[in-house]
Amino acid sequence: MFSWEDLMSVFLSWLMTSGLRILVVVIAAFILVRLLAAALKKLELVLTGKTGGSLEQEKRVRTLVGLIRKIAWIGSIVVAIVIILSELGVDIKPIITAAGIGGLALGFGAQSLVRDLISGFFMLLEDQIRVGDVVVLNGTAGEVVDMNLRTTVLRDLSGVVHIFPNGNINSVSNMTKDWSRYVIDVGVAYKEDVDYVMEVLRKIGAELSGDPEFSQYILKPLEVLGVDNFGPSEVVIKVMITTVPLKQWFVGRELRRRIKKTFDELGIEIPFPHTTIYWGEASRPFSVRFAQKDEQANKKEKKSPGKKGEALES
Repeated sequence: MFSWEDLMSVFLSWLMTSGLRILVVVIAAFILVRLLAAALKKLELVLTGKTGGSLEQEKRVRTLVGLIRKIAWIGSIVVAIVIILSELGVDIKPIITAAGIGGLALGFGAQSLVRDLISGFFMLLEDQIRVGDVVVLNGTAGEVVDMNLRTTVLRDLSGVVHIFPNGNINSVSNMTKDWSRYVIDVGVAYKEDVDYVMEVLRKIGAELSGDPEFSQYILKPLEVLGVDNFGPSEVVIKVMITTVPLKQWFVGRELRRRIKKTFDELGIEIPFPHTTIYWGEASRPFSVRFAQKDEQANKKEKKSPGKKGEALES
């Protein structure tokens, strides 16, 4: 039977050998994780600097560096756990074998997970979307706030977070890749001179491009494409403006405001929906006598009965 002194001696002996190695492994894993984080942060700054300030390249670098950081962190933790188990006297060979068999079973049984990982890998490799992009995934619009190999996370304008398994993403529409565009259908009344209206629109676009607050976000001047449609109540003129990514709504709202104010000042009508009935020459409208006029005529006759009787006698 072991005495207290024997137990302490065994514990101190273990602490000076395996325990010390475990402590070194834990400290080394912690330092390694911190060093990797610092190195990846430095790498992100270097790569961002080499992009020349391009917003698109910066988003791509941040997305890839964030993914590498997660993989490095998980890998460091797994290696540290395996070494600690070995120092505790656990035979890790069965664990490694079981992990291999489990990985094989996972490949057959968890096909959706494997599909998610492969889809996420190709989405990152092909640079389809990045963190910070505004996209439409399977009909849901939002900003990409996180990307993993398995899932993509969107946050919509209302603040709702949507999580999509990468393997279930059937359609991707990126509204902020390389450049963005804002398109407006301007409706004016049929009585307006469309050439004059288009000239006014070009002038509004030129003033907007000359505004220092907005010119930094405009890549191309306002383009007036011309008369695009004849609506029920208006002639539709299509215009568009090209901006840097994520700024199309900021510039577009200001453009709409200036169009409304300028049209009001110049008396250009933006019509509301209405209907005009035309009977045609073959079917002229019937003459309608208002009851109010008939009543007024009757009152006049009642006021002068004498004259009426004289007229009858004569």
